[in-house]
Amino acid sequence: MDVKNYAFIIVLVAALGIFTRSAMRLIAWLRVGKTQNRIDRLGERIKTTLIVGIGQSKILRDKVAGPIHAGIFWGFLILLFSAIEMILEGFHEGWSLNFLGPVYSIVTVLTDVFCLLIIVGTMMSLWRRYVTKVKRLQVEHEKVEAGMILLTIFTIVSGLFVQNALRGQLPLGDFSWAVRPISGPFGQVLAGALGSGSHIVFEIAWWTHAILILAFMNYLPYSKHLHVLTSIPNVFLGPLAPSNAMQPINFEEEGVEKFGVVDIEDLSWKSLLDGYTCTHCGRCTSVCPANQTGKVLDPRSVIISIHDRTMDKAPLILKKQNNEELTQAEQEVWDKKLIGDYVSPDALWACTTCGACMQECPVNIEHVPAIVGMRRSMVMMESMFNDESALLPDIYGNMETNSVPWGGFGQSDRANWADGMGIKTAAEDASMEVLFWVGCAGSYDERAKKTTKAFAELMQIAGVDFRILGTEENCTGDVARRTGNEYLADMLTKTNVETFQRYNVTKIVATCPHCFNSLKNEYPQYGLNAEIVHHTQFIQELIANGRLVIDRTTTSSEAITYHDSCYLGRYNNEFKAPRAAIENVPGLTILEPARSADRGLCCGAGGGRMFMEEHVGDRVNITRTNELLATGAETIAVNCPFCATMITDGVKAAERVDSVAVRDIAEILRDRVIEA
Repeated sequence: MDVKNYAFIIVLVAALGIFTRSAMRLIAWLRVGKTQNRIDRLGERIKTTLIVGIGQSKILRDKVAGPIHAGIFWGFLILLFSAIEMILEGFHEGWSLNFLGPVYSIVTVLTDVFCLLIIVGTMMSLWRRYVTKVKRLQVEHEKVEAGMILLTIFTIVSGLFVQNALRGQLPLGDFSWAVRPISGPFGQVLAGALGSGSHIVFEIAWWTHAILILAFMNYLPYSKHLHVLTSIPNVFLGPLAPSNAMQPINFEEEGVEKFGVVDIEDLSWKSLLDGYTCTHCGRCTSVCPANQTGKVLDPRSVIISIHDRTMDKAPLILKKQNNEELTQAEQEVWDKKLIGDYVSPDALWACTTCGACMQECPVNIEHVPAIVGMRRSMVMMESMFNDESALLPDIYGNMETNSVPWGGFGQSDRANWADGMGIKTAAEDASMEVLFWVGCAGSYDERAKKTTKAFAELMQIAGVDFRILGTEENCTGDVARRTGNEYLADMLTKTNVETFQRYNVTKIVATCPHCFNSLKNEYPQYGLNAEIVHHTQFIQELIANGRLVIDRTTTSSEAITYHDSCYLGRYNNEFKAPRAAIENVPGLTILEPARSADRGLCCGAGGGRMFMEEHVGDRVNITRTNELLATGAETIAVNCPFCATMITDGVKAAERVDSVAVRDIAEILRDRVIEA
């Protein structure tokens, strides 16, 4: 070994020591969060990691930035071989991975290719951030750091490319299996130009590459680029499906003093890891309906704020656990509040819980559960409401008294919509093929009752032996749960589950996606064991089985655009059934809006926003309605009573009521089937 080797070993040991200390500190801070099992269903987790983490499937949803980032990411995976080789050379000049034989040939070819791709990718990223100025990347306080990181990556890879180019021109060891189709020819030209200076340039490139890699590694724990280390673990430990089921609170547990997320110690360790992992890319914010219509909510900022509060408070929590006194400055930090000092309450109330942020997040961060968790503490601990959410206490009172969000209705009126239709309740006859869950809107709202009747008539035409609960049906609790009143939601859920079990219900069909989602994904936590289907799925099933027959003699034509509801589509991955139910109907032409399916824009009603005011920015429902109207369709098809209300209001605001109809798929099909 020579001086170079001793110097490198000293630098390497120091760098690894500092990095290990930083990593252990970050891991210790995660432990202040609540425990949560995230190592179940290992096969599914590995599959998700390969697709989302390694395959970059979510990144590639962006047709421009996706390939750029994916190229850089895959390149760094390949360049890990070069990092290993750099360490070997640091211990002894001439040591390499040449012993891998043909595998080394593949590695060196790929190294050349990805070096070039990363160099081009970093240049394109700089161009997009500082020249074309992509909106979601324009975060003022991050501009300098982002540029520094991109230039560092550019320099690291350029240094590697130069040393690889010269390696074949210098007597540095056995690289007989190396195949360098790009750097090799470049090295011949470069060595010819440098002459005897080739070895000096090689050493400069080698040390630049080595020092920057080790420095970058130790910079990561303190930067927004920590995701370089945590993104793959975060994807592996992330949700195996969209976070469409809120975790219940055990109100019977003794000693519980707090409900919801008051501060970081009330979040799970996985939520704290989400804060570490946020890439600051802004994809979540770019698709957030609240943010895109001028609201204060920025999903990216919420996760970054959790990260910042973790950095500030976690070490103080550990200090207190060790019975150490806090300084005055530390006590001031301790006394700050997550909600208020870090996260705006107005931002939390603006969320429609549509899940678009989580759909787009390339590292599977769970924004909505964190937001709802903070809503829980605002409602159950502080009774903290803003101007827009001020009506919620009245809504809660209505649900407690009459089990319906709207005032002026009684439980005794819940089945009035069925008068004269010959529909039996479960109390009258518990023997049934399916239970029709009507829901609050379907029972009381005049607009939604049209859908309820149309679907009931379709089932009658198909000969479905169904029942309703009538006055025994209660609100599912979705509105209470998403707005933070988990205690009320818990009470309603338990009451409904008892009713289902009393009648031995095995299959439930719902016309409301919010009810459908609650029954399907949350009620099993309370003991419900039944098949849950949405009415559009059930209609398509009846058509496919020949129980509903489409009238193919009609000569009328109609252009239809379809609005995907968030809770059926994005949350439950059902995009096909609603379209299949209408796409083969003669005379109907489906015109897709610019944003549809899993990229669809929320109507603005989710997360309890149906029962809140909207004073800030543009109205979400009007923005979405204008997108649907832009298709030129005569009819806007929906599958949700909330969507129907919001889109109908949007059509009224556009003064298009006379030319554009808003109809549920059940209503459309009711006019197109043959009655026996």
